[in-house]
Formats: sequence, structure tokens, C-alpha cells
Amino acid sequence: MPLFGTDGVRGLANGPLTADLALTLAQATAVVLGQGRTAEARKAAGKRLTAVVARDPRVSGEFISAAVSAGLASSGVDVLDAGVLPTPAAAYLIADIEADFGVMVSASHNPAPDNGIKIFARGGVKLPDVVEQRIEHAMTGPKLQPTGAGVGRIRRFADAEDRYVVHLLASLPHRLDGLHVVLDCAHGAASGVSPETFRDAGARVTVIGADPDGLNINDGVGSTHLDSLAAEVVRHGADLGIAHDGDADRCLAVDARGRIVDGDQIMAILAVSMKDRGHLVENTLVATVMSNLGLHRAMSDQGITVVQTGVGDRYVLEAMNEGGYSLGGEQSGHVIMSEYATTGDGLLTGLHLMAEMARQGKTLAQLAAIMTVYPQVLVNVRGVDRSLAASDQGVADAVAAVSAELGDSGRVLLRPSGTEEMVRVMVEAADADAAQSYADRLAGVVRERLAL
Repeated sequence: MPLFGTDGVRGLANGPLTADLALTLAQATAVVLGQGRTAEARKAAGKRLTAVVARDPRVSGEFISAAVSAGLASSGVDVLDAGVLPTPAAAYLIADIEADFGVMVSASHNPAPDNGIKIFARGGVKLPDVVEQRIEHAMTGPKLQPTGAGVGRIRRFADAEDRYVVHLLASLPHRLDGLHVVLDCAHGAASGVSPETFRDAGARVTVIGADPDGLNINDGVGSTHLDSLAAEVVRHGADLGIAHDGDADRCLAVDARGRIVDGDQIMAILAVSMKDRGHLVENTLVATVMSNLGLHRAMSDQGITVVQTGVGDRYVLEAMNEGGYSLGGEQSGHVIMSEYATTGDGLLTGLHLMAEMARQGKTLAQLAAIMTVYPQVLVNVRGVDRSLAASDQGVADAVAAVSAELGDSGRVLLRPSGTEEMVRVMVEAADADAAQSYADRLAGVVRERLAL
């Protein structure tokens, strides 16, 4: 199995993800990202390379980030340790100080025993597959081992959080005065910076899930557990709730009645706002194939084109970069606003969502009503040959039949898993029972035709 997955290196801390692995990976990163015109010019001028390192608050992040910093410094890279900060903050800081690259230690929405290592190139952008492959190959090759004055230094990035907060506040088109928000920080990387930022933007803030102890990250809180947030919004009579995940690159919301507003609805609201203000490049939104049919219809009604990509924020970002687009994201709450960020940013998204409420003087429910959410049913069919999903004629015939029956009132998507012998069957329809019935019917055909 390759070391890098869809979002860096991830696994059980002190299982497959050890301090030795983190150190070696950092050394290999210094070898590969220490090449290129900019890096060579810096070295020719007698300057060392610089990297930003940050982490979420899970306990294993302490030894893993220390190992990463040691690997970089031993390779002649100066390290600026930003401490506990969101992933998008690390990406922003890399670009802001013109660092050569950076590392974020986090396992995002995973439970506390897991951890991960995300590497960002110069400018705070994620690495393409080919560069990750080069780094993995370099792990077994020679390392950079300077001595004396050539070794790197490790220093605290003292104003890292302040730089990020100022950046977020400067991006806002409207203050948040008069709005009351409940923030769920998932006991994660946003626990300190998110409440501060929303208060500075003018909002009244009630906070839950902001007491990280290293072991409770994502434990019943955050964007994957919205029940507590919904209950607190209703209990406090707040205008809305915003939930981050462990590293705060996601944002999901609930309205004043505790109803979920997902990433598709958030993107719809932001897309229309950006179009109205002339900030939506080519009047185009980038979304994955999993985005709801309701998003496509709402955007069509508003004169906005939707470009579709495969599942994963990295594919969204690739399409945005290729087309020069300004907004994209996923139903899960990864929303990328390229005017201000190089990756999904849960704080940025939440701030701009609330700014639109304040600008229009509307509730979140009123803004979200721009999009009708079609019932969406997903069935995971396990123990089947995923490689045949796109070529089996019986499966193709069944999909065509259901698609014809749905007509314009729904859609079908079959998606083979990238890691397991499994095919995901997704059906959208105007009626939840119909969506479930069609999904079960197709799942039965996939199970019968592709059984191992």
C-alpha cells in the first residue's frame, strides 16, 4: 500500500504512524521540497529553508510534531512551530511568510488514537500525487545531514494565531453584529482561535466542544456529531450553530430550529452571494459528484454553472486551479474560497455564511431555502468485485432502468471504493421511500452480478 492516502499520511499513532516514520518522512520532505529554483536561490544566498509546523491538540501530536521538527532541523531547515492551530491556518501562514513548505499534524475528524501528517508546498498548497511519490521514494535514499552552523533551528512562531485572525477578519464583507452563534469546536484545533475570531467579528458567541485534553477530540462533538450543537442552539435561542471538525477545515451549520445546513446548502448560499457581489469567477461553482441534485437545480436557476469532480477536496481544488474558479467544496463541509484560502477553511466559511445573514438581514433558514435538498440514500455493497462496476452489462442495464424511471426527478451514482472490495450505490429522488427502494433494488443487482 502507498504511504500517502487521499489527505496525507494517516494511521494509528504508535501503530503504523511512529515517531521514526515521522522523522524519516520529514527528512525525505526536506530532500524533495528543498529542490527547485526558489529553494536553490535561497540556499545560494546563504539562507536556510524555512518550514511551518502546526498540529491539532490530540496527545500524540506532541511527539509526532516533535519528530517532524527534528527531521526537518536535522536536514538544515529552520522550523517555525505554530503550536495548536487549524489546518487552514497552517496553509495560510506558509504563504503569508513565504515559507518553503509546511507540515500539519492532524487526523482531522478521526478519533483521538489516530493521527496524520499533511505536507504543504510553498504557497500553502497541497502536494500533487507525483511529489508525494517522490517523497515516499526519498525515504529510503540519502538524507541531508549538515553539521555545525548548517543545521536548522526550531523556534516558536509567536504571532501565528494573530496573523491568521487578522487575515480572517480582513476577508469579511460585513460584520456579524447582532447575531448569536453557538460554536462547536470538536475539542480540536479551533478551540482557541475560533471563538476569539467570531467575537472579534461582532458576533455573540456561545461555545461547546472547546476543552481539548488530548484525548477527547471529535468525541461526540464536532461536524460529525451535530445533535448536541442543534440542542444548544435551540436551548439558547441562538440564530445558528457552526460545527468544525478536529482540524477545522470543515464547516457545517444548524439553523435556529436545529435543522442541519450541510455543505451543499452553504455553497449555494455563498455562490449566490459571491455572484451578486461580482466575486464568483465565471459564475461557476465546483462540487463533487456526491453533491445533491438540489444544488445543481438551484444553481441553474441562479445562472450559475456547476463543474463536477471526483470525491475529495483535492480534486475540487485541482479543478478550481485549472479553471481559475473562486468557490468549490463538498457536501461534508469542505468549502474552498480561493480568494482567501488554498484549502478548506471552516472558520472562513462560517464567518462568510454569517456575514451573508447580516448583509441580507435574513435567517439561515431563509437563506438555505434557495435550495431544495433531495432525499439521498447511500448503500454500501460489500464483498463484490469493484473493478467490474463500470463494465458489467447487467449492472449498467439496471442503472439505466432506474435512471429512466426517475427521469428528471432524481439520479443514480455507482462509485467503487478506492480501498475496499465495495461499491457504493447512491440514489436521489423527490421521495425518501422511493430513493430507498431504488437504492435497495440496485444494490441487489450489484450484489448478485459482482459477487466475489
